[in-house]
Formats: sequence, structure tokens, C-alpha cells
Amino acid sequence: MPRSPAATNRHSSFKSTTMTSSSRLPRLATTLAGWGGAIALTFGALHLGTSSASEAAVKIPAPAADETASANGTQTAVFAGGCFWGVQGVFQRVQGVSQAVSGYSGGKAATAKYEMVGSGLTGHAEAVKVTYDPKKVSYGTLLQIYFSVAHDPTQLNRQDPDVGPQYRSAVFYGDATQKATTEKYIAQLDAAKVYRSKIVTQVVPLDAFYAAEDYHQDYLTLNPTQGYIARFDLPKIANLKTMFPQQYRAEPALVMAKAGKAQQ
Repeated sequence: MPRSPAATNRHSSFKSTTMTSSSRLPRLATTLAGWGGAIALTFGALHLGTSSASEAAVKIPAPAADETASANGTQTAVFAGGCFWGVQGVFQRVQGVSQAVSGYSGGKAATAKYEMVGSGLTGHAEAVKVTYDPKKVSYGTLLQIYFSVAHDPTQLNRQDPDVGPQYRSAVFYGDATQKATTEKYIAQLDAAKVYRSKIVTQVVPLDAFYAAEDYHQDYLTLNPTQGYIARFDLPKIANLKTMFPQQYRAEPALVMAKAGKAQQ
């Protein structure tokens, strides 16, 4: 995922085809939403055999305890796991999720801007705010998807090929029940040794979430053939469909589509 000018050398092979003009994305959202998911799955399947180890999903048990089980009404959760394009794309395709917004958490409002966050000096992590119905999908299930499909929780301050604290693995909890459920689940997974290395995911309080620029929203759906997306993110969508067939939804809950309807 191409970053700020100081970091583009990490991803030079992907840069030339990465960004679609920000002014075009909102207009493209409605047109591409219908067939974007199908194309994504096709390319995801093609790249499953060549994706790096960080994109290989790990089959893990569900949480043994979920302190949030009694939650009622619409709930939110904030997850960071590398580039937000892929994390957003995964959660947008989970049944019970009404919205998944790419953004920044961990820093101040004044520095919640893409080029500044890309420096790795703002304290922010690229994160995704997930809005969901706990009667349709539990917080525990979201955690299971997050730890198994959305990213590799054993990588410290990186998700291949992205390097830096802005790509750290972190759960920004909104209350004590989310905190307890997340910490117990991490302990459960470490004890079961489902990964070769220890989980390094931070469990920290959510101070604020700042939505990312419009051109980052729905990026996976709008750009399914872009090099970075095809190699590193589409396999996650294919893994979600395979490993969580009951939770998978073919039509993603798009951010810009909702924004467009609100303006009509």
C-alpha cells in the first residue's frame, strides 16, 4: 500500500496502479458495488496460492467467554491490523455489520491525516470502526474473524509489506466488557498455541476514532484489480467466505454508497 513520499520505496512495485482519483471514487461506488464483490472473490481465489504467510488465515477456536454477550442495540468496535483497506473489506462482508469505516485511532485530531499518519510519528494506527448488531453477530465472532482472517496478530508494528507503528495490531476497546473479552481471548489463543509466535496485539482504550479521507473508503471493492489489493487483501475475502460461510455476505456494506443516499 503506497504511503507518504518518505515511505514509498517500500511499495514501489505497487505504486503505479494504486490510487484512483479521489473525486472519482464516490461516483464509482454505486456502479461497482454490485459486481465488485464477485470480482474480488475471483481474484482472491487466484492469488490464494501465491499470497505471503501473513495473508494465510489461521483456523482458531471461538472465544470461550464473551463478556459482551448481553449487549443490546447497535454496537461499535475498533480494530487495527495493518492497512485499513483489507481490514475494512473483510468486515464490510460480515453478516450483521451495517458499516465499517477506515480511519485512524491512537493519536490526536490534528494529525489524523493520511500523509501525517504515514510518517509513523503521530501515534495513530490505521484502524476500522465496525458498527454491528450483536443479535446477528457477536463481538466474540468479530474478534475471531479479526484474529484469523483480517490480519496476522503476531507481527509487531507491521503487516507485510507495510512496516511501522501505524500498521500495528491493536484492539481499541470501548468499554470494560470489550476489554475483558479481548484479553481473555488473547490468553486463550496463546495458551492453545494456534500461532507459531506469541500474539502482540495491543488492547488499549479508545480515546477517539477519526474517519479517513473519502478516497480510502471502500477501496478494496472499488479497486479489485489493483496490484496491492489483489495480492495482499483479496485472499482475506476468499478466506472469510471459506472459513466463515455463515457470517459471509456477498454484498459489502459500503461507506460511500450510504453517503450518496444521504445526500439525495
